[in-house]
Amino acid sequence: MKLKLNITPDIVAMMAAEVAAGERAVSAAMREAGTELKTAWRAQITGAGLGRRLANSIRSQTYPKAGDSLNAAALVWSNAPEIIGAHDTGPLIRSKNGFWLAIPTEAAGRGLRGRRITPAEWERRRGLRLQFVYRRTGPSLLVAEGRLNTKGQAVVSRSKTGRGVVTAPIFLLVPQVKLPKRLDLARDAGRAVDSVPGLIVAKWVKERL
Repeated sequence: MKLKLNITPDIVAMMAAEVAAGERAVSAAMREAGTELKTAWRAQITGAGLGRRLANSIRSQTYPKAGDSLNAAALVWSNAPEIIGAHDTGPLIRSKNGFWLAIPTEAAGRGLRGRRITPAEWERRRGLRLQFVYRRTGPSLLVAEGRLNTKGQAVVSRSKTGRGVVTAPIFLLVPQVKLPKRLDLARDAGRAVDSVPGLIVAKWVKERL
């Protein structure tokens, strides 16, 4: 007697199809979680008033870059990690040479391309000498004698009588400064991680339907 067993439907084919559906579901879930985290971080940065340019430094990528996998992963990062990290942790900043940190006032204006100006650059561009003023209470100062233009910035005075000449504080000198913590990236990252299981299940069920 010869017996033949046929299983309908094909179990092997069913398992292969289920694995393929799982690969698509996991890859799609990681892609969505990564994109949502990138969007959330960018919104945090612009909401903190740090500008669209810094927000756009946030990038995301899903791996593998091509095809689907049950081991798919998403990476979200910044192209300006030092700046982002400083606003995320609120670090204590000290002068590299152990002296003072020079914080420009409104009278100092801005440096090249809108960057924060340094005392050496300010003297070179303005043609004025800075003078050190020590204060026992509060930050010490670097001041200059000149006139204030319409933007409130100190410039060379052309007056021969000294009219309009003022002594303007150009830089505040402090030994250290504590940056305020303006971002909470871990909060959004935690939410993204927590959302992954639900996303996988939802997309896997959708595949089966």
